[in-house]
Amino acid sequence: MPLACAIALLACIASLLWGAGPVGPVQALKVLVGQGGEEARFVVSELRAPRSLIGIVVGMMLACGGALMQVVARNPLAEPGLLGVSAGASFAVAIALLLGVQAAGMHVIVAQSGALLGCLVVMSTVRARGAGQDPVRLVLAGAALSSLLVALTSLVLLIDQRAADEIRFWVVGSLAGRSLSALYHCLPSLLLAVVLTLWVSRPLAALVLGEQVASGLGHRPERVRQVTILVVALLVGAATALAGPVAFVGLAVPYVARALCGADIRRTLWLCMPLGVTMLLTADVISRLVVPPSELPLGVLTTLLGAPVLIAVVRARRLPTL
Repeated sequence: MPLACAIALLACIASLLWGAGPVGPVQALKVLVGQGGEEARFVVSELRAPRSLIGIVVGMMLACGGALMQVVARNPLAEPGLLGVSAGASFAVAIALLLGVQAAGMHVIVAQSGALLGCLVVMSTVRARGAGQDPVRLVLAGAALSSLLVALTSLVLLIDQRAADEIRFWVVGSLAGRSLSALYHCLPSLLLAVVLTLWVSRPLAALVLGEQVASGLGHRPERVRQVTILVVALLVGAATALAGPVAFVGLAVPYVARALCGADIRRTLWLCMPLGVTMLLTADVISRLVVPPSELPLGVLTTLLGAPVLIAVVRARRLPTL
């Protein structure tokens, strides 16, 4: 855990030092030690610092959301980006933009509602077939719903050219141009998610051992699942409202965390936070440096970093279970 926090801190510093603009790491470092010119101070304090702070929050929310979803689905492939949760949030925001909703606070609520609906559709579809723990069926159902929602979101983009640029943000994912005001709108739901996570963490740890064990310890598995799905929707919906759909963070980070600290969800969640920050900020820094002065979409970089992890999980001789 201390090493993971130290690496996350280095990623935060790198996010402040490097960018696609003319302000280099030496100039930015001078600003951090109280020196530097006006332009460098503006870039670091007004552009890179808010972007880094939003990246920290988004990384933690996606990583913890992925870990919780994998436990409640008892499936190591249950990732919000793969199972239609992020796509549901994006599609809901696109529809809201098409209808003329502009308030940033409404975007958070709409994205969380879309994430909850997407999560419920996939989970109920698989459970209706009596194969709720089948990793292949779950991923296929999620991939089908995600593809459908991405196609519908693209259709909305074609219908309303006026809002096309803003809708594109919810198609590709990015931290560029996001202000701290957007983060403030997420804080109430983030606080609620933290409280609910603390409440269900102990029952979830028992649920990993089986429903009978959890019931024998006095927990109510069905209620725990419902609360956990609500927490996932709050976390992933808020993250999507802040940064658009960012795939594979919710898959790769919990997978690495479990490999390092074991299957106990309480230790996994703590470790997911610095690891999620590291992965998201590293991808964001790379996205700024590949094609300067332009930037690559953040979702492209997280896919490049997370896809090898998915391939490793699929190629594993024995698929890990939860």
